[in-house]
Parts: sequence; C-alpha cells; structure tokens
Amino acid sequence: MYIDPNTGGMLFQVLAALFAVLSGVILFFSGKIRMFFAQLQRRFREGSGRSRDQAEINDAEEATDS
Repeated sequence: MYIDPNTGGMLFQVLAALFAVLSGVILFFSGKIRMFFAQLQRRFREGSGRSRDQAEINDAEEATDS
C-alpha cells in the first residue's frame, strides 16, 4: 500500500494531535478516574464481604434450629 508523503505527514499530524488531546484529558481527569476505580474496588470488596457474612449468619441460624 502506497501513502503519498503529503498524506502521510497530514496523517501523522492528526494522530499526534489526537494523542496529545487524549493524554491531556487523561491527565486532567486522573484524580476522578482513580476515585472511580477505588470506589468500584471498595464496592466489590463490601459486596463479597456481605455475602460471606450472610452465609455465616445462615449457617449459625441453621445450627440453632437443629
């Protein structure tokens, strides 16, 4: 596949600008992105802890019923 030098230069400039914009957006919102993943991880941990605690409560109730 042949790319004309002028087209290649224009394509490179567009991709470089796009990379710069995306890097800036990620840098600008990095704190919010980190907070989002921290909350997601916290919810995942709390959710798995609740199901384990609920299983222990159910086991304890079954033991007292028997």
